[in-house]
Formats: sequence, C-alpha cells, structure tokens
Amino acid sequence: MNRYTALYLATLLVMVPLDFLFLGILAKDFFTSQVGDMLGEIRLAPAILFYLLYPVGILIFVSATVGASWQSTLLYGALFGFFCYATFELTSLSLLKHWTWPVVIVDVAWGSFVTAVAATSGLLIANRLAPPH
Repeated sequence: MNRYTALYLATLLVMVPLDFLFLGILAKDFFTSQVGDMLGEIRLAPAILFYLLYPVGILIFVSATVGASWQSTLLYGALFGFFCYATFELTSLSLLKHWTWPVVIVDVAWGSFVTAVAATSGLLIANRLAPPH
C-alpha cells in the first residue's frame, strides 16, 4: 500500500468515528444548549467535504513530513487542530449573534485533541501498513 494512502485512510478512519462520537453523543446536549437555535439539519455535502479535506491538511502539515515521529505528530497535530478550530470558532464568535465563549473553548480543545489523536494514530497505523523508507 502507498505510504500516503495508508496515512490518509488511517487518519480519516480514526478521526471520523471520534468526531461523530463527540458531536453526536458526548457534546450534543452541550452544543444544543449553547447555540441550539442556530443549529439546522446537517448538510451532507459540506460535512463529507470537510471530512475528506481535513485529513489532507493533517498529512501536509503534520504526519507526512520528513522525519515525522509519534511525538511530533502529537504536538503538531494538537497545534494544527488548535489553529484550525480556533480560526472557525473565533470567526463565529465575532460574527454570529448567539455564539458563546464556552462553545469556543470546548470546540477548540476538542479540535486540538481529535487532530492530535488522529494524526498520531494515523502515523502509527501507517507505519505498520506501509513503513517509511
């Protein structure tokens, strides 16, 4: 299996279930209580596009870099997640009437965590399936 394909698929297959668990079960009531009046039906096309594109960013900036180790993917995955999620959350807070600081804090923390875990797990899985040269 191609190294990049293994990294991509492993990262995707770790991130998606974790994010669904968090958003769909663990934090669902929290987000509904905070910004529920702004939530609508999930639009599948943008959701699918996000889940297909975000792991590409993880690979480019975190796990497919030369010399990537589990330690570097853990650190840089957390930082990549922090900056990506903070960009969305702070923009939403600045523009949307009912966005809240608790939502910003929880989602940025989650983005940092899930990106670090997905990047690191993806790297470790890919190292087994398609070891680096």
